Amino acid sequence: MARGERSELGRDDWFRNTSWNLEIEATFMARLCRARDKSQYLRIQASYLTRVAPEAALRLLAHYFQLGDHFDQAQAFVERAEAYITLGNLDAALNSYEAALERERVYPQLQTRAYLDFPLLIVMRQLSELYSRAMEILDATQSRLMFPIDRYHAHGIRALILDEWGKREEAKNNAALALAAASETQSGFRYHQGVGLVPTASNDLAYRLEAIAQTRH
Repeated sequence: MARGERSELGRDDWFRNTSWNLEIEATFMARLCRARDKSQYLRIQASYLTRVAPEAALRLLAHYFQLGDHFDQAQAFVERAEAYITLGNLDAALNSYEAALERERVYPQLQTRAYLDFPLLIVMRQLSELYSRAMEILDATQSRLMFPIDRYHAHGIRALILDEWGKREEAKNNAALALAAASETQSGFRYHQGVGLVPTASNDLAYRLEAIAQTRH
């Protein structure tokens, strides 16, 4: 949306803008001033901007954290990490993911995908000094793997790390498990069969897993 254009969101969606400019910000802040639960609106709006307007997302999240402790704080840390990734600030993103996991430890009532997104960032950026940390996180959260996409990422991360560590057979087995999860067409949940499936795997992770799975020993 170009500068000066008006948001087309309805009255109930004023905190879900998918673009950002001075006019949209002014409208949002005016509505926020009248809102009762300001923290939730700040976090939700920031979540829509982490990839398209990361600086704005970080400003909104800074405001969110200034308002004190909230039940969805772990998710706010995840969204802050996503904004930092968009900006290329890898160290800040890693710290934000660690903060999300720490928040989940002390407030387990709300859990996020930090347990997978954090290790995935580590392996995709080939941060070898953090591979042990990634495996530690995966080992501690195995019981949380509910959907095919969860298993795809968990086994995929393991495959890449084990391959780097020279454990080829274990890496190959995990790559096969990840690719099997990617091929699943039902979630296993009776009323939500389409939830949590893996989108068409045509990204760098899929290519690397296929190469590992086809390795001969």
